[in-house]
Amino acid sequence: MAAAFKISVAEEAISLLKQKLELTRLPDELDESGWDYGVPLSDIRRLVARWKDGYDWRKYEKELNDELPQFTRDIEVDGFGALNVHYIHKESQAKGAIPLLFIHGWPGSFIEIRKVLPLLTAIEDGQPSFHVVALGLPGYGFSEGVKKKGFDLAKYAEVGHKLMLALGYDEYVVQGGDWGAIIDHYVAAMYGGSHVKAYHANMPFALGPPPDADPSKYSPVELARLERQQWYYKTQTGYFTEQTTQPQTLGYSLNDSPVGLLAWIYEKLVTWTDAYKWEDDEVLTWISIYWFSRAGPAASLRIYYEAVQSGAFSGALPEMKVPYGVSYFPKEVAAGPLSWLTNLNVVFHEYHDKGGHFAAYEVPELLVGDLRKMFGKSGPAYGVVKGKDGYA
Repeated sequence: MAAAFKISVAEEAISLLKQKLELTRLPDELDESGWDYGVPLSDIRRLVARWKDGYDWRKYEKELNDELPQFTRDIEVDGFGALNVHYIHKESQAKGAIPLLFIHGWPGSFIEIRKVLPLLTAIEDGQPSFHVVALGLPGYGFSEGVKKKGFDLAKYAEVGHKLMLALGYDEYVVQGGDWGAIIDHYVAAMYGGSHVKAYHANMPFALGPPPDADPSKYSPVELARLERQQWYYKTQTGYFTEQTTQPQTLGYSLNDSPVGLLAWIYEKLVTWTDAYKWEDDEVLTWISIYWFSRAGPAASLRIYYEAVQSGAFSGALPEMKVPYGVSYFPKEVAAGPLSWLTNLNVVFHEYHDKGGHFAAYEVPELLVGDLRKMFGKSGPAYGVVKGKDGYA
């Protein structure tokens, strides 16, 4: 059974955070290094001072509780027993609203649903509306962490699917970015047809170009996407190597040092977005969710190790035939040209001139606009959920 949930971090945990911040020992920095070596010392010094002396977690805890209808529920996972997962669930009042499973990635959390939730559930003439379920992945935020090895991407997909069934959504669509996009692919591959009716991603993921790829035929937009991807692989994948090989070793630092956690994630919030103007308290709320998470920050890293160990990146992703929509944002990090998405039923694609890796948070109106186009009356996925007319 579902249980209503409100975030309520213990005072002892807040006090411990303050104590650790008081004992911070920052490194030195080379003159005029800027971002060349990683996060600038001035940024971390400012954020740490704010976190220690000015930031009010209780204020933002209340905001999240007031804005997001939260629940927890036990989900039985084959071979792993029951996992208690945290999720957001808001139903639309629109006739024929479409059930949608939203899955976040790393270094995100359930907070990524915050800005798109009121847009997705809104009632507007001629526009589709959605019943939204945003899953907090096991090991993230306030979901329980896994205790055994081998929890691969198919298991995360199983959690999402069983949650939707438990909520009474026998047919639904999926949306996500980062790990959410890849897990959604597994959800659509494993449960497509009978349950999953369509899939939309804002990180269209391909392991590489097809054998007949001809870069001379790429459009300027596709060449820009390829350049961005090459920049990512050349300069941004150190985190990926560490988290796919020694997540436990890194976990000691992230679990024990709030400043280490801050720098590790803040780097990605800045470099993976499209000049998004982060407010300091906004960053600190994002990081605090990791620090106060139920399983601890180290738990969020293990998905990388398990995915690689199960072979998720050594060959093609599982076959997926449901209608597939993609949104390209210019500062996305790992998406190649559209022509790389072979053997997929691509029915919708849209290019944008702004936005980055955290599209739901950076440019919520653009992402929701694409979903409305894809599932609206004139869209290629209109009416995919049986018995629903697909619009308000």
